[in-house]
Amino acid sequence: MNSEPILEEILIKRSQQKKRTSPLNYKERVFVLTKSKLTYYEGRPEKRFKKGSVDIHKIKCVEIVKNDGSIIPCQNKYPFQVVYDANTLYIFSASSESRNMWVKSLKEEIKNNTVIAAKFHPQFWNEGVWLCCRQAEKLAPGCEEYNLFGDISRKPLPPTPTSENSGKCRMLPPPPSPEKHDEKGKEEIVIAMYDFTGVESHDLTLIQGEEYIIIEKCDINWYRAQDKDGNEGYIPSNYVTEKKSNNLDQYPWFCKNVNRNKAEQQLKNEDKEGGFMVRESSQPGTYTVSLFTKSSGEGASQVRHYHIKESQTSPTQFYLAERHLFSDIPTLIEYHKHNAAGLVARLRYPVGKKGTSAPTTAGFSYDKWEINPSELTFMKELGSGQYGVVRLGKWRAQHKVAIKAIREGAMYEEDFIEEAKVMKQLSHPKLVQLYGVCTQQKPIYIVTEFMEHGCLLNYIRQRRGHFTLGMLISMCQDISEGMEYLERNGFIHRDLAARNCLVNESLVVKVSDFGMTRYVLDDQYTSSSGAKFPVKWSPPEVFNFCKYSSKSDVWAFGVLMWEVFTEGKMPFESNPNHEVVQLISQGHRLYRPKQAPANIYEIMMKCWQEKPEERPAFSEICHMISEVAEGDS
Repeated sequence: MNSEPILEEILIKRSQQKKRTSPLNYKERVFVLTKSKLTYYEGRPEKRFKKGSVDIHKIKCVEIVKNDGSIIPCQNKYPFQVVYDANTLYIFSASSESRNMWVKSLKEEIKNNTVIAAKFHPQFWNEGVWLCCRQAEKLAPGCEEYNLFGDISRKPLPPTPTSENSGKCRMLPPPPSPEKHDEKGKEEIVIAMYDFTGVESHDLTLIQGEEYIIIEKCDINWYRAQDKDGNEGYIPSNYVTEKKSNNLDQYPWFCKNVNRNKAEQQLKNEDKEGGFMVRESSQPGTYTVSLFTKSSGEGASQVRHYHIKESQTSPTQFYLAERHLFSDIPTLIEYHKHNAAGLVARLRYPVGKKGTSAPTTAGFSYDKWEINPSELTFMKELGSGQYGVVRLGKWRAQHKVAIKAIREGAMYEEDFIEEAKVMKQLSHPKLVQLYGVCTQQKPIYIVTEFMEHGCLLNYIRQRRGHFTLGMLISMCQDISEGMEYLERNGFIHRDLAARNCLVNESLVVKVSDFGMTRYVLDDQYTSSSGAKFPVKWSPPEVFNFCKYSSKSDVWAFGVLMWEVFTEGKMPFESNPNHEVVQLISQGHRLYRPKQAPANIYEIMMKCWQEKPEERPAFSEICHMISEVAEGDS
């Protein structure tokens, strides 16, 4: 019978991006393949709700999706596509075996279709472009020849159901057992950059400086590893780095995400003669040594910055103030620990990671998403926002967290919970980390990283007049790095402003509440005609057509820079929203703040270009701000 299931499995479906600005989300669905339809359902086996189906005879193409190395923001990492009519359905399997089975079974069912495509797109449609050929028309013809009978695996097709098992749901084989070796057959050894104390029995404790063997890379944020005593468990991937001679991350003096201003603050706080760190310069692939001395010729302590230079010889050699050449940077640092050789002091005391707190983890442990509310301790109220009250709290009485109680009726809760699974996997030093949710009761709670100094807008207003130029540039640099990560992963913020950034105890500024506005139920906030709508941070294509993209975030970032350099003034403070729309449409832009040098205001103006395509990407903005920061003394 046509209705008997051939395959059935819980897979993840990506929403169809019907237009460039459609938000992407990923939802678990029960997929059922029969002779006539591919159907997907929501809910448990005993109570299912049909969400959609595709007629088998309409399918033009079934094929795996080649990933270009970008993050797949859901727990299933093996995508395939089903192309039918004018649509492409992206489905994600938990293993390559599962994907192969679905693709082969679907190909078997469509082999007699009259609508088979001649060409297809092997990569994703994302943010208004095909990633494989960069064509910006969704219905553009495929760029690679499609072979329906092409073999994607040497494994045989699954057996056809017989009368004995027909009508029963066939379970897929378990995923392959993890391998303890990399592709070359060698063990991958990593070094812990920070201590990590596991919170669950399946975690593995890390000790800074010790070596571990990677058993399995579970996802981008968590690995399974083994220590020298043979103990195994899960570890956060951002706490370890590969053991390689040319990998600077493994050295205690290297700071990857520290800019000039923060380096100076860190070294001055440490206040040790010869305190130093090595950090990335504004030019990609180049490095700077930042060195603290109390005995400068000017009679006061100071921080000097030395670019590590490269020789023009082959092979390349490295040097600092004088031409003492070294084959690599670690050897150069070791030499200058014993010889000033042109520097203001010897490199005596590596500050580096000693002066920085350990990064946040994507969730408290691997695959820990739903948090038991009984494990939360509620402390003082931190504030009240668009979604509800935010409180300082503790998880299991030891980890400080911020707990956001979502006011009933404030948001589309079900859609947000699905999206939050994706947001948890977004992990970057300049994003406020989402740890998990409590959804089994009302109100639901969102549990995030706690940021000691609260909202950036209040922080700069309360300390007005006490910021150096370097501090203001550093704030913008932090935010641009967080936004560059979101842009790279196809995630649009939609409400970027100083009020939606937070400041921690190390004075690092992090982007918060990314993507949340899609789930707000407040008409005034979601409609450009509403009084609460952030018109003053919105480009023309948003307040005219509600067209959101990474380039609308770029415009908002320019306004945020203006907020920072005015130390918290309201943009267009004397103009109501309707006048701002008129002014922007006529080409008017915010004035240059007194504290903003010309090169900073130039970046703002680039963000406020009329046409979205003429605005810089966040990767370019990061570079421009970094160059200004390195030039600021």
